[in-house]
Amino acid sequence: MANVRRTGPVFLRHVPDDSHLFRPLPHPTGVYPYRLNIRDVLRSRDERLAEGMSFHMIGDTGSVRHSAFQSLIASAMTQQAHNDGPACERPAFLFHLGDIVYNHGEAREYAKQFFVPYEDYPGPIFAIAGNHDGDVNPGSDLLYQSLDAFMDVFCDTYPRKVIFGNGSKRLSMVQPNVYWALETPLAHFIGLYANVMKHGAITAEQQDWFVEELRYSNSLRPDKAVIVCLHHAPYSADTNHGSSPAMIAFLEHAFKLAGVRPDIVFSGHVHNYQRFTKSYEDGSVLPYIVAGAGGYADLHPIAPLGDVRVEDGHPAIHQVRLENYCDDRYGFLKISVKKLEEGLQLVGEYYTLAQEAISLEKPEATLFERFVVPFHSAVTAGASRASVN
Repeated sequence: MANVRRTGPVFLRHVPDDSHLFRPLPHPTGVYPYRLNIRDVLRSRDERLAEGMSFHMIGDTGSVRHSAFQSLIASAMTQQAHNDGPACERPAFLFHLGDIVYNHGEAREYAKQFFVPYEDYPGPIFAIAGNHDGDVNPGSDLLYQSLDAFMDVFCDTYPRKVIFGNGSKRLSMVQPNVYWALETPLAHFIGLYANVMKHGAITAEQQDWFVEELRYSNSLRPDKAVIVCLHHAPYSADTNHGSSPAMIAFLEHAFKLAGVRPDIVFSGHVHNYQRFTKSYEDGSVLPYIVAGAGGYADLHPIAPLGDVRVEDGHPAIHQVRLENYCDDRYGFLKISVKKLEEGLQLVGEYYTLAQEAISLEKPEATLFERFVVPFHSAVTAGASRASVN
């Protein structure tokens, strides 16, 4: 039995009702429909993204407790971004999947948990907020609202030094809202915010925006991939969070309303790496990727077979397969979107750092797996079968 791997997601059997923790969203800093064009950030470097682009993705990098891997993961990604080779192979930016600062999104923690580790990362850093980014410390002497610091760092009205950045040269980002879309030459990113609860919650207003953004992104096909990012993992096989019934229901309802599915879904929240595929009746397969092993002090293990804490027989997860996972190493994603004669292709690479990396000055990350997602021009089912190299 020790060699038998779990092949599907799970639900936790006992999850307390934490809906009372919901916090109002901040006001947008930009205008509806809350889109940011990467040309306005990369400027002269934008032309190299037209035929192929690479970027990093990672979640849960913060940790109020000491974690050597906070800086080690940041250093490994920085090395990749500086590597020699074709411009389209060097990551042009980092898209953060949330939980940048623990435990309560406080401004005073941003220098230690974000600005210092990522000071030398050469590209822009975009982000969606995680539950910890939106939480509020009840014991704080300084009164603040949910996501105040996140909005200052990532949703500013123009780029400038952040007053609590401890002198960092990294300027504030100009995302237009806490939920927003990033427009790039080869992909349309839709970023969601699911509040502070364990399994998340999304307002009706954000749902309406998401449905319209899905419809808009579908009009960009086949020239652009449609990528959805949210912090709370819809599907997971771990023992700490498990799958999120709320996020599964939200996404499937929105897909049905829009008549559109994305090409791939990325999330964090769970502190490990997992790659799922969900099969639909029309024959399409939608990849779901969890990449939340970005540096937090503890990793989350996959539930052993027969674990009484979890349920794996629920109908909502019957069509979802766990293709691969890594729950004992920290790591990050390098994603490439390429324009081929037959259409767009996404290549995902997950890199990990071994425990021995703590003793090395500049540890190099090791490739754990490589997966490929070809994109087709289907209108109502934008996902297709993924393969692994």
